[in-house]
Amino acid sequence: MRFIPYAGAHVFAKLAARTMVARVALAIALLALVIAAALSARHAHLNKQPLVSPNAGGMLVLDLSASIGTDTFSRIGQTLTDIAARGGRYGLVVFSSSAYEALPPGTPASALRPLIRYFKLPAKVAPGEQPAFPLNPWTNSFTAGTQIALGLDLARTIELQNHAKHPAVVLISDLQDDPNDLDRLSQVLLGYKAEKISLTVIPLNAAQNDLDRYVGIATKIIPAELPSQNPTAGAAPQASFPTWLVALAIAVALLLGLNELRSARLRWGAAEAPA
Repeated sequence: MRFIPYAGAHVFAKLAARTMVARVALAIALLALVIAAALSARHAHLNKQPLVSPNAGGMLVLDLSASIGTDTFSRIGQTLTDIAARGGRYGLVVFSSSAYEALPPGTPASALRPLIRYFKLPAKVAPGEQPAFPLNPWTNSFTAGTQIALGLDLARTIELQNHAKHPAVVLISDLQDDPNDLDRLSQVLLGYKAEKISLTVIPLNAAQNDLDRYVGIATKIIPAELPSQNPTAGAAPQASFPTWLVALAIAVALLLGLNELRSARLRWGAAEAPA
């Protein structure tokens, strides 16, 4: 076999270098898309998001004072069911005329499920008896008045002590505060605003004049519902259609095709002899 030198070989060298650059660029783009697709598949978008971002600090402040009645108990049960279904991580402060930390910050929302039974009427009762809420761990200790400032101040202290990047507190209460606590409550709320602590209020059938204290300070106000008002509340969140994942998969397929068309190696073949 004899080789014939070709004076224009340097042209192919330039084309080879250009092809190599294109192949490297496509390979990097493909790798980036594959990583993005994997991350998108790992973090599914849900139709119900947690009340507080899992990456932020979060404290629930639950009112269990004597002013909480039967209707309000049902709203607490529904609210806790919905929060547990949404997921996320929270600490829990319960209060009446005193307050204490029931769950530490960062506790999975699923830990609230064992508490829900105390705020739901039993489905079956003995003949002749009226359904009643089960005795809860706070029945004998929280029978005095309501001091919302104590609950909010403890939650604020816990958030700051844990150096939460984005401190956030969710207040679940009928907002019927002790008159002697109102001045302190105003100071605590002003402290929340000054320290930029996110405050979500879930009023439990609250009177309008009690709710007005939080307008302009609360980040969000979400009315609590009864189970009969929203039968789907508390249901497990459903994943929405993964539009981004599908789009990324199509982009990867297109780039693979482009890679085959644009960066195919040059192949030499013998010319067919004329007939």
